[in-house]
Amino acid sequence: MTQTILHIDASARLQNSTTRDLSDRIVRALGANRIIRRDLATPLPLITETWVEANFTPAENRDAVQRDVLSLSDALVDELQRADTIVIGLPIYNFSVPAAFKAWLDLIARAGLTFKYTENGPVGLLQGKRAVLAVASGGTAVGSELDFATGYARHVLGFVGITEVDIIAADQMAVNADAALANAYQAIETLAA
Repeated sequence: MTQTILHIDASARLQNSTTRDLSDRIVRALGANRIIRRDLATPLPLITETWVEANFTPAENRDAVQRDVLSLSDALVDELQRADTIVIGLPIYNFSVPAAFKAWLDLIARAGLTFKYTENGPVGLLQGKRAVLAVASGGTAVGSELDFATGYARHVLGFVGITEVDIIAADQMAVNADAALANAYQAIETLAA
């Protein structure tokens, strides 16, 4: 049973956003005791050389400036750690993920916090969690060779240990919006059942 949902919206559109509508519906359908909200329409900073240096400095050796530089990233990781289900409203922009979502991924993919390196390769540290992606596109078919968004999102989430990833798609909205939404709504009902 879902206890805590981290609800992330990556759409730049605050009004009339299909992914925001779908992610809201998913959150309601899953139910939870607690919902943590993260809206990426308020842009996150991009990682910088200062951030990278702070990140690779052992925590016990970081100075006040380095701790401050990493404070937002630490908060984002904490949100992920507290949630057992992550619901992400993820539009496909120009065949891929929005820049805001990429910035979020860069800030949460942290060696020693969300993944670790072993002699057998990297191991994700956020295991036992589930993600549901609410995806919408104008013309790109989800799962097609032109969809660089869902495979990438699934891969990076898996890299940090979130391997159970469901996709609710309202794709090719420019072709047939009514059919795309009907399929997505049906998938949400099935997901909640």
